Amino acid sequence: MRLLWISLLLVSQLWAYERVIALSPAINEIIFALGSGEKIIANTTFCTYPPKSQKKEKVGGFFAPNIEKIVALQPDIVLLQSHNHKLQKQLKSLGIKSQVSRVETFADIRTTILSIGKLLEKEYQAQSIVKSLDKKLSNLAHIVQNKKILIVIGHNLKIEKRIFVAGQNLYFDDIIKASGNQNAFQTTRKGQPILNRENIIATNPDIVILLAPYMKKKNLTKKMLIDPWLDLPISASKDKNIYVVGEPYAGIPSDRLAFLLDDFRGFLKEVRAKVDKVSISSPD
Repeated sequence: MRLLWISLLLVSQLWAYERVIALSPAINEIIFALGSGEKIIANTTFCTYPPKSQKKEKVGGFFAPNIEKIVALQPDIVLLQSHNHKLQKQLKSLGIKSQVSRVETFADIRTTILSIGKLLEKEYQAQSIVKSLDKKLSNLAHIVQNKKILIVIGHNLKIEKRIFVAGQNLYFDDIIKASGNQNAFQTTRKGQPILNRENIIATNPDIVILLAPYMKKKNLTKKMLIDPWLDLPISASKDKNIYVVGEPYAGIPSDRLAFLLDDFRGFLKEVRAKVDKVSISSPD
Protein backbone atom coordinates (compact mmCIF):
# COMPACT_ATOMS: atom_id res chain seq x y z
CA MET A 1 0.00 0.00 0.00
CA ARG A 2 2.85 2.36 0.88
CA LEU A 3 4.56 1.61 -2.46
CA LEU A 4 1.30 2.32 -4.28
CA TRP A 5 0.96 5.68 -2.50
CA ILE A 6 4.55 6.63 -3.35
CA SER A 7 4.00 5.64 -6.99
CA LEU A 8 0.86 7.75 -7.21
CA LEU A 9 2.71 10.69 -5.65
CA LEU A 10 5.53 10.39 -8.17
CA VAL A 11 3.07 10.22 -11.07
CA SER A 12 1.28 13.30 -9.71
CA GLN A 13 4.57 15.16 -9.54
CA LEU A 14 5.38 14.17 -13.12
CA TRP A 15 2.04 15.57 -14.27
CA ALA A 16 2.35 18.79 -12.25
CA TYR A 17 2.76 22.04 -14.15
CA GLU A 18 5.25 24.33 -12.43
CA ARG A 19 6.22 26.61 -15.34
CA VAL A 20 3.15 28.21 -16.85
CA ILE A 21 2.81 30.95 -19.46
CA ALA A 22 -0.53 32.78 -19.43
CA LEU A 23 -1.40 34.47 -22.72
CA SER A 24 -4.46 36.47 -21.69
CA PRO A 25 -5.41 38.76 -18.81
CA ALA A 26 -8.38 36.54 -17.93
CA ILE A 27 -6.31 33.38 -17.70
CA ASN A 28 -3.58 35.19 -15.79
CA GLU A 29 -6.11 36.50 -13.24
CA ILE A 30 -7.74 33.10 -12.81
CA ILE A 31 -4.39 31.47 -12.05
CA PHE A 32 -3.62 34.09 -9.41
CA ALA A 33 -7.13 33.76 -7.94
CA LEU A 34 -6.54 30.02 -7.58
CA GLY A 35 -3.42 30.75 -5.55
CA SER A 36 -0.98 29.57 -8.22
CA GLY A 37 0.49 32.89 -9.34
CA GLU A 38 3.99 31.71 -8.48
CA LYS A 39 3.75 29.14 -11.28
CA ILE A 40 3.43 31.84 -13.94
CA ILE A 41 6.84 32.39 -15.50
CA ALA A 42 5.54 34.81 -18.14
CA ASN A 43 2.42 36.54 -19.39
CA THR A 44 1.50 39.35 -21.80
CA THR A 45 1.88 43.11 -21.57
CA PHE A 46 -1.88 43.33 -20.96
CA CYS A 47 -1.68 41.20 -17.82
CA THR A 48 -1.58 43.91 -15.16
CA TYR A 49 -3.73 42.46 -12.36
CA PRO A 50 -2.97 41.58 -9.68
CA PRO A 51 0.04 43.96 -9.38
CA LYS A 52 2.43 40.98 -9.12
CA SER A 53 1.52 40.21 -12.74
CA GLN A 54 3.42 43.29 -13.86
CA LYS A 55 6.69 41.82 -12.57
CA LYS A 56 6.39 38.67 -14.65
CA GLU A 57 8.38 38.19 -17.85
CA LYS A 58 6.47 39.58 -20.84
CA VAL A 59 6.16 37.64 -24.10
CA GLY A 60 4.43 40.31 -26.15
CA GLY A 61 0.83 41.25 -26.75
CA PHE A 62 -2.50 39.50 -26.63
CA PHE A 63 -2.80 38.52 -30.30
CA ALA A 64 0.83 38.20 -31.38
CA PRO A 65 3.10 36.97 -28.59
CA ASN A 66 6.78 36.36 -29.27
CA ILE A 67 7.05 32.65 -30.10
CA GLU A 68 10.86 32.66 -29.79
CA LYS A 69 10.64 34.05 -26.28
CA ILE A 70 8.04 31.46 -25.31
CA VAL A 71 10.27 28.64 -26.54
CA ALA A 72 13.31 30.06 -24.73
CA LEU A 73 11.44 30.11 -21.41
CA GLN A 74 10.82 26.34 -21.64
CA PRO A 75 7.31 26.29 -20.14
CA ASP A 76 5.60 23.12 -18.96
CA ILE A 77 2.40 24.44 -20.52
CA VAL A 78 1.07 27.52 -22.29
CA LEU A 79 -2.49 28.60 -21.53
CA LEU A 80 -4.24 30.66 -24.18
CA GLN A 81 -7.69 31.68 -25.35
CA SER A 82 -9.55 30.22 -28.29
CA HIS A 83 -8.91 33.18 -30.62
CA ASN A 84 -5.35 32.02 -31.33
CA HIS A 85 -5.52 28.64 -33.08
CA LYS A 86 -2.51 29.49 -35.25
CA LEU A 87 -0.30 29.90 -32.19
CA GLN A 88 -1.60 26.65 -30.75
CA LYS A 89 -0.51 24.83 -33.92
CA GLN A 90 2.91 26.48 -33.75
CA LEU A 91 3.39 25.40 -30.15
CA LYS A 92 2.33 21.86 -30.95
CA SER A 93 4.82 21.67 -33.83
CA LEU A 94 7.54 22.80 -31.42
CA GLY A 95 6.61 20.17 -28.84
CA ILE A 96 5.23 22.68 -26.32
CA LYS A 97 2.10 21.60 -24.50
CA SER A 98 -0.78 24.06 -24.52
CA GLN A 99 -4.39 24.30 -23.42
CA VAL A 100 -6.99 26.51 -25.07
CA SER A 101 -9.79 28.08 -23.05
CA ARG A 102 -12.99 29.84 -24.07
CA VAL A 103 -14.36 32.76 -22.06
CA GLU A 104 -17.12 34.05 -24.33
CA THR A 105 -20.18 32.91 -22.34
CA PHE A 106 -20.85 32.56 -18.62
CA ALA A 107 -20.74 28.77 -19.05
CA ASP A 108 -17.35 29.11 -20.78
CA ILE A 109 -15.95 31.12 -17.87
CA ARG A 110 -17.14 28.52 -15.36
CA THR A 111 -15.62 25.71 -17.41
CA THR A 112 -12.32 27.56 -17.83
CA ILE A 113 -11.96 28.23 -14.11
CA LEU A 114 -12.69 24.59 -13.29
CA SER A 115 -10.37 23.22 -15.99
CA ILE A 116 -7.46 25.45 -14.97
CA GLY A 117 -8.14 24.53 -11.34
CA LYS A 118 -7.89 20.85 -12.24
CA LEU A 119 -4.76 21.43 -14.30
CA LEU A 120 -2.99 23.21 -11.43
CA GLU A 121 -4.37 20.93 -8.71
CA LYS A 122 -6.51 23.69 -7.23
CA GLU A 123 -9.90 22.10 -7.78
CA TYR A 124 -11.35 23.12 -4.41
CA GLN A 125 -10.43 26.78 -4.98
CA ALA A 126 -11.88 26.65 -8.50
CA GLN A 127 -15.16 25.18 -7.27
CA SER A 128 -15.36 27.88 -4.60
CA ILE A 129 -14.92 30.66 -7.17
CA VAL A 130 -17.51 29.15 -9.50
CA LYS A 131 -19.98 28.67 -6.66
CA SER A 132 -19.63 32.34 -5.73
CA LEU A 133 -20.18 33.45 -9.34
CA ASP A 134 -23.25 31.22 -9.65
CA LYS A 135 -24.74 32.71 -6.49
CA LYS A 136 -24.12 36.28 -7.60
CA LEU A 137 -25.72 35.53 -10.98
CA SER A 138 -28.81 34.01 -9.37
CA ASN A 139 -29.09 37.04 -7.06
CA LEU A 140 -29.85 39.22 -10.08
CA ALA A 141 -33.28 37.67 -10.57
CA HIS A 142 -36.58 39.33 -9.54
CA ILE A 143 -35.20 42.86 -9.01
CA VAL A 144 -36.66 44.35 -12.19
CA GLN A 145 -38.00 42.38 -15.13
CA ASN A 146 -38.77 42.76 -18.80
CA LYS A 147 -36.49 45.75 -19.23
CA LYS A 148 -34.42 46.24 -22.39
CA ILE A 149 -30.78 46.58 -21.37
CA LEU A 150 -28.03 47.83 -23.66
CA ILE A 151 -24.44 47.16 -22.62
CA VAL A 152 -21.99 49.48 -24.37
CA ILE A 153 -18.25 48.79 -24.53
CA GLY A 154 -15.87 51.73 -24.84
CA HIS A 155 -15.29 55.36 -23.93
CA ASN A 156 -17.64 57.27 -26.21
CA LEU A 157 -17.84 61.04 -25.79
CA LYS A 158 -20.01 61.32 -28.90
CA ILE A 159 -22.92 59.07 -29.82
CA GLU A 160 -22.76 59.11 -33.60
CA LYS A 161 -21.17 55.95 -34.95
CA ARG A 162 -18.91 53.02 -34.09
CA ILE A 163 -20.61 52.29 -30.79
CA PHE A 164 -19.63 48.77 -29.71
CA VAL A 165 -22.32 46.88 -27.82
CA ALA A 166 -22.66 43.43 -26.32
CA GLY A 167 -24.52 41.13 -28.68
CA GLN A 168 -25.69 37.60 -28.11
CA ASN A 169 -23.30 34.70 -27.41
CA LEU A 170 -21.40 36.69 -24.77
CA TYR A 171 -21.48 36.50 -20.99
CA PHE A 172 -22.97 40.00 -20.86
CA ASP A 173 -26.05 38.64 -22.59
CA ASP A 174 -26.16 35.71 -20.15
CA ILE A 175 -26.14 38.20 -17.26
CA ILE A 176 -29.01 40.18 -18.75
CA LYS A 177 -31.08 37.03 -19.28
CA ALA A 178 -30.36 35.73 -15.78
CA SER A 179 -31.73 38.99 -14.37
CA GLY A 180 -35.07 38.40 -16.09
CA ASN A 181 -34.53 41.12 -18.67
CA GLN A 182 -33.54 41.17 -22.34
CA ASN A 183 -30.71 42.48 -24.45
CA ALA A 184 -31.93 45.67 -26.12
CA PHE A 185 -30.05 44.77 -29.30
CA GLN A 186 -31.25 41.48 -30.71
CA THR A 187 -28.96 40.10 -33.39
CA THR A 188 -27.56 36.90 -34.82
CA ARG A 189 -24.12 38.49 -35.00
CA LYS A 190 -21.66 37.20 -32.43
CA GLY A 191 -19.38 39.26 -30.24
CA GLN A 192 -19.60 43.04 -30.21
CA PRO A 193 -21.78 44.50 -32.99
CA ILE A 194 -21.15 48.13 -34.00
CA LEU A 195 -24.10 50.54 -33.88
CA ASN A 196 -24.69 54.16 -34.81
CA ARG A 197 -26.97 56.79 -33.32
CA GLU A 198 -29.99 55.69 -35.35
CA ASN A 199 -29.53 52.03 -34.38
CA ILE A 200 -29.39 52.93 -30.70
CA ILE A 201 -32.52 55.07 -30.89
CA ALA A 202 -34.29 52.19 -32.65
CA THR A 203 -33.45 49.77 -29.83
CA ASN A 204 -34.88 52.26 -27.27
CA PRO A 205 -33.23 50.65 -24.22
CA ASP A 206 -34.71 51.09 -20.74
CA ILE A 207 -31.28 50.76 -19.14
CA VAL A 208 -27.84 51.55 -20.58
CA ILE A 209 -24.68 50.23 -18.92
CA LEU A 210 -21.39 51.70 -20.13
CA LEU A 211 -18.30 49.55 -19.66
CA ALA A 212 -15.31 51.90 -19.60
CA PRO A 213 -12.35 50.00 -18.11
CA TYR A 214 -9.74 52.63 -19.05
CA MET A 215 -11.78 55.62 -17.88
CA LYS A 216 -9.27 56.71 -15.25
CA LYS A 217 -6.27 56.34 -17.56
CA LYS A 218 -8.03 58.53 -20.10
CA ASN A 219 -8.87 61.10 -17.40
CA LEU A 220 -12.58 60.69 -18.02
CA THR A 221 -15.38 61.01 -15.49
CA LYS A 222 -18.68 59.16 -15.33
CA LYS A 223 -20.48 62.42 -16.06
CA MET A 224 -18.46 62.90 -19.25
CA LEU A 225 -19.50 59.45 -20.45
CA ILE A 226 -23.14 59.69 -19.40
CA ASP A 227 -23.93 63.20 -20.70
CA PRO A 228 -23.93 62.34 -24.44
CA TRP A 229 -26.55 59.64 -23.79
CA LEU A 230 -28.91 62.04 -22.04
CA ASP A 231 -29.53 63.83 -25.35
CA LEU A 232 -30.87 60.68 -27.02
CA PRO A 233 -34.65 60.17 -27.29
CA ILE A 234 -34.62 56.80 -25.50
CA SER A 235 -36.30 55.53 -22.35
CA ALA A 236 -33.00 55.11 -20.49
CA SER A 237 -32.24 58.81 -20.96
CA LYS A 238 -35.73 59.91 -19.97
CA ASP A 239 -35.55 57.93 -16.72
CA LYS A 240 -31.82 58.59 -16.25
CA ASN A 241 -31.09 54.88 -16.14
CA ILE A 242 -27.57 55.20 -17.51
CA TYR A 243 -24.74 53.70 -15.50
CA VAL A 244 -20.96 53.36 -15.80
CA VAL A 245 -18.55 50.64 -14.75
CA GLY A 246 -15.21 52.40 -14.90
CA GLU A 247 -12.99 49.77 -13.31
CA PRO A 248 -10.46 47.63 -15.26
CA TYR A 249 -12.39 44.44 -14.49
CA ALA A 250 -15.30 45.71 -16.61
CA GLY A 251 -14.25 43.71 -19.66
CA ILE A 252 -12.16 40.84 -18.27
CA PRO A 253 -13.95 37.47 -17.98
CA SER A 254 -12.07 36.12 -14.97
CA ASP A 255 -12.96 35.52 -11.33
CA ARG A 256 -13.37 39.32 -11.09
CA LEU A 257 -16.62 38.92 -13.01
CA ALA A 258 -17.96 38.81 -9.43
CA PHE A 259 -17.41 42.58 -9.18
CA LEU A 260 -19.29 43.25 -12.40
CA LEU A 261 -22.19 41.13 -11.15
CA ASP A 262 -22.27 43.19 -7.96
CA ASP A 263 -22.28 46.41 -10.01
CA PHE A 264 -25.05 45.07 -12.24
CA ARG A 265 -27.16 44.17 -9.22
CA GLY A 266 -26.65 47.65 -7.80
CA PHE A 267 -27.86 49.25 -11.03
CA LEU A 268 -30.96 47.05 -11.12
CA LYS A 269 -31.76 47.97 -7.51
CA GLU A 270 -31.49 51.66 -8.37
CA VAL A 271 -33.90 51.19 -11.25
CA ARG A 272 -36.26 49.25 -8.98
CA ALA A 273 -36.16 52.06 -6.39
CA LYS A 274 -37.17 54.56 -9.08
CA VAL A 275 -40.02 52.33 -10.24
CA ASP A 276 -41.27 51.88 -6.66
CA LYS A 277 -41.08 55.62 -6.04
CA VAL A 278 -43.19 56.35 -9.11
CA SER A 279 -45.72 53.68 -8.09
CA ILE A 280 -46.10 55.18 -4.61
CA SER A 281 -46.47 58.74 -5.89
CA SER A 282 -48.97 57.85 -8.65
CA PRO A 283 -52.66 58.08 -7.77
CA ASP A 284 -54.78 54.94 -7.95
